[in-house]
Amino acid sequence: MASKLFPGDPEKVLVIRDIPNTPITTLSVPFLRFGRIKFGGRATLVKLQTGDVAVFSPVALTSAVKAKVNALGPIKYIIAPDVEHHLLVETWAKEYPEAELFGPEGLPEKHPGLKFSHVYTAKVRTDMPTTAEFDKEFSSEYFPMHPNKELVFYHRPTRTMIEADLLFNLPATEQFSKSGVDPKSGLLTKLFGGIMNTRGDMVWQKRFLWYAASKGDRAGFAESVKKIKSSWDVERIIPCHGDVIETGGKAIFDKAMAWFYQKY
Repeated sequence: MASKLFPGDPEKVLVIRDIPNTPITTLSVPFLRFGRIKFGGRATLVKLQTGDVAVFSPVALTSAVKAKVNALGPIKYIIAPDVEHHLLVETWAKEYPEAELFGPEGLPEKHPGLKFSHVYTAKVRTDMPTTAEFDKEFSSEYFPMHPNKELVFYHRPTRTMIEADLLFNLPATEQFSKSGVDPKSGLLTKLFGGIMNTRGDMVWQKRFLWYAASKGDRAGFAESVKKIKSSWDVERIIPCHGDVIETGGKAIFDKAMAWFYQKY
């Protein structure tokens, strides 16, 4: 199954992009959910003001990725943003053994050979303290009720939200741009892409958030999204699946979460 999920030679299809006027680099690759649905995958590198680098949702550690990391600075933080986006954490941890690992509760058990320095739990859902340099630049919100136990981060200096499975922005155009494959092709991709996008009123993604993502604790989910609404001035959203939302991120987030604002 893994061979169907990830590209056989990720080096050939990897898209490395520096976001202008920011210390952020995205690493975008093709990714097939269930071996069929064209989700796309994305890691995000952020160079902190101290010179250290954080990687969110690591992708394949190719020679091009290593070269980019070497040019940016030492990897200090490796962040698995939920219990699904962790398959390559061990590869990165072995390459950068001095890095501190972040992840939600339940993830350390999947990697008994790794030491997680910062494990997010429901006890502190908002801005769990980590290190001084990381907390100086990042805010965080933990969604333990989400089926994937989502961690969402906000890079305050660039007004950028970094997230995994909280919001999708399909089609995954950039992520499949070097693959020679149409990111909209295939019946299942068409069906899922019609739901998990940010176009129009987003009614289908709203339904997914309401009936699936938040079903474990809808009131708690609403509390978290309302905290984000009130305290994060989001301009850009970098999702793991689908294209980066370069501008107007706050309006799109508010549109997606409108039912929670209205009903709680």
